[in-house]
Amino acid sequence: MKDVLIVGAGPVGLTAAIVLTQLGHDVVVVDGHAEGTNTSRAAVVHSHTLELLEPYGVVDDLVARGVHTPTFTIRDRDALLVGVPFNDLPTRYPYTLMISQADTEAFLLNRLEALGGKVIRPATVTAIAQHDTHVVATFADGEQITARYLVGADGMHSTVREQAGIAFTGGTYAESFALADVRLSGGVPADEVILYFSPAGLVVVAPLPDGMYRIVATVDEAPQHPDVAFVQGLLDERGPVARPAVVESVVWGSRFRVHHRIADSFRHNRILLAGDAAHVHSPAGGQGMNLGIEDAVAVAQRLAQVLTGSPDSVLDEYAATRHRTAEGVVAMASRLTELATARRRAIRNRVMRLAGKLPAVRRTLAWRLSGLDRR
Repeated sequence: MKDVLIVGAGPVGLTAAIVLTQLGHDVVVVDGHAEGTNTSRAAVVHSHTLELLEPYGVVDDLVARGVHTPTFTIRDRDALLVGVPFNDLPTRYPYTLMISQADTEAFLLNRLEALGGKVIRPATVTAIAQHDTHVVATFADGEQITARYLVGADGMHSTVREQAGIAFTGGTYAESFALADVRLSGGVPADEVILYFSPAGLVVVAPLPDGMYRIVATVDEAPQHPDVAFVQGLLDERGPVARPAVVESVVWGSRFRVHHRIADSFRHNRILLAGDAAHVHSPAGGQGMNLGIEDAVAVAQRLAQVLTGSPDSVLDEYAATRHRTAEGVVAMASRLTELATARRRAIRNRVMRLAGKLPAVRRTLAWRLSGLDRR
């Protein structure tokens, strides 16, 4: 019998496996996909996330590969509404680290394998049965794995959550989201993450390694594969004016719908949820993967305590604490999305400019966006 079965080998599942394996527990990770992601939907790693990962042997690689962006700004075209500096934060990582999810997963997988762990794939879970002392997962090929506990890190459409009978409460934004990694020239800085507000919707522009930029935008109906003309149209409509950004090429693009949902519970007996299986929200603020990695470290550390003799109530503490944290992050992301599309643009801009001049406001935003308020 395994100590823990982790379903899902994205950043969340891999992080949980690394923590448990490093602490000496027998862990197996399974994933329904034949290969790890070769795309890069999540691209932001915040200060607190790097602090949490520091004991587990992956931070040096992440920091060396990613782009260090010390400032987050909210703009309306060329007008600066709020500037949020991270460089004064009391952390070894006073910046937002921009790095593709593909790179993040690769570094995590390398670390897990260096610890002697591995990922079994493709392995699709079809049924989960809970017993007094263990959980049995059945796979599409009829094979079974028995473990003392199971962690569902298998994303928004989580089979684990569904098998546990846990409701996923919330809704879906009316707009779709376009995502593209592009090469740009023109008036976009290489050391700043920018959230542009516009009556047409928000657009995020952020630097990535290898001279690329990440573009994320709300649109009524995003194309399945955004091309140069489409992304250029977004930036012409919502981005800088004095020095327009010019899209030279689209390296990769996609579309997705964004939900704002939280699982009613993060625990059902011997099943625990983490990451997108437990909560999803708007990409505004770049919190998604970071919140999931926080879940992963927290659930792994608490499972390690229970596996070595601590009371089962430690897992209830995980479920309650992370549920409260998710509620706060989902609410913040929703507020940013609503602000971006507010109809009373002049009033909103005036209020935000005034607020953005207050050091206390900038400091609070820096602490919240970086995750340091969740230390």
